[in-house]
Amino acid sequence: MKFSLQIANRYIKSKKGAKFLSLISVITIAGIALGITVLIMAISILNGFDKTVSENIIKFNSHINISGFGSKNLENFSAISDKIKSELGKKYSTFSPYISQKVLISKKEFTDGIILTGIDSIFAEQSLRKILINGNLNLSENDFNIIIGKKLASNFKLKVGDFINIIALKNDEIPSLTNMPTIEQFKISGIYESGMAEYDDIYAYINFSTSKSLFEIKDEISGYNINLKNISEIDSVKEKLQSVLPYPHYVRTYRDINKHIFTWLELQQKPIPIVLGLIIIVAVFNIVGALLMLIIQKTEAIGVLKSMGAKRKQIIQIFVFQGLFLAGVGIILGNLFAFVLSWLQNNYKIISLPEQIYYLSSVPIFIDFKIYILISVLGIILAFFASLIPSFIASRIQPITAIKFN
Repeated sequence: MKFSLQIANRYIKSKKGAKFLSLISVITIAGIALGITVLIMAISILNGFDKTVSENIIKFNSHINISGFGSKNLENFSAISDKIKSELGKKYSTFSPYISQKVLISKKEFTDGIILTGIDSIFAEQSLRKILINGNLNLSENDFNIIIGKKLASNFKLKVGDFINIIALKNDEIPSLTNMPTIEQFKISGIYESGMAEYDDIYAYINFSTSKSLFEIKDEISGYNINLKNISEIDSVKEKLQSVLPYPHYVRTYRDINKHIFTWLELQQKPIPIVLGLIIIVAVFNIVGALLMLIIQKTEAIGVLKSMGAKRKQIIQIFVFQGLFLAGVGIILGNLFAFVLSWLQNNYKIISLPEQIYYLSSVPIFIDFKIYILISVLGIILAFFASLIPSFIASRIQPITAIKFN
C-alpha cells in the first residue's frame, strides 16, 4: 500500500519533480471542482427558495387557516372556537379569529384596493412582530390605528404617523342609498416587510374589535388562524378539523393557500436530476480521461515497475489512488468555492431578483452542510469507480509492450 501511494504521488507531480501538479491534473481538478460547485449551488439555491418562501409565508400567515367557502363569513364563532380548541387539544400554540374584507384605501389623489384584516393581539405578536420594520403594534380597540406593508407605504408615500382614509362596505353588501359605505380615517402605527412584495402591497391590519365596528359585523368572523406546536402534524390536524367542522368551514394549510408558489418551487426542482446526471458524466470523463492520458505518458514506467516485480494489484492501486486524489482535491475546492459564493450572496445580496416575479428581492441560498457532505461522499464513490477502468487497463500492460511503445 505504501509503495503504491509513493508512486501515485510521483505520478501526480510534474515530470521535473516540482511541487506543482501537472497540467493534466490541474485541468481535471478544476473540472471536478467546477462541477461540485455548480451542483451544490443549484441545490442550495432551490432549498433556499423553498425555506425562505416557507418561512416568510408562515411568519406572515399561520400554519392552518379556517375560512368560509366562497369567502362567506362564519357564524357562531364563539361556539365554533370552543369546538376547534377541543379538537386541537394541546397541539396548538396560538388560536386567533380574524375579520378580513376588501376595502379602498385613499390619500389625496391616490386610491387603491387592499385587503384589510382585523386581528387580535395574539396574532399581532405571533406574526407581525417578526416583520415589523417601523413603528409599533399599537392596535388598541379605542384607537383607529393601522399597520401596512412597506410596498404599499412606498406607493402612497406614507410613513408612521400619517393618516389615510379607509372606505369599507357595511355587512359585506353592495352599497345603496340605504347601505352607504363607511369612511374612516386611520393612523399608521407601523410598517411591516414580509420579504414578499405580493403581500406587502395588499394586506393591512387593524384591531379585531375595530374591524367589527367598521364592517358592522356582529357574531361573525372571516376565519381563524392556528399555529401548531409541531408543524409536522399539520396534515393530520387539517384532515381532522375538516371532518368535524360543518359547512361552510374550509380548512387549509399555508401550503394549500399558497399552492401556486410551492408548485412553482417544485417545478424548479425537477431539472435537478438531469443537472446531477450531466455533472456526474463530466466528472467521470474528467477522471477517466486524465488517468488514460497519464497511463499513455507513463507506459514505460509501468513496464519497468512490472519488470521489477510490481503486481497487478499494486498497479491498480497506484492509479486508483491518483484518481481519488484528483477527485478529493477537486471536491474540497468545489465545497470551498460553493461556501464562499453562498456566504457572499447571503451577506451582500450580489444577485437581485424582481420581486413581482420571484416573490423575493434577492437569490436566497440555504447553506446545509448535510448537502455538502452528501455530494462529497457521492463524488468520492464515483471517483473510485471511474478510476477502476483505466487502472485495470494499466495493470494489463506487459513489460515488453511498454518497451515497444516507447
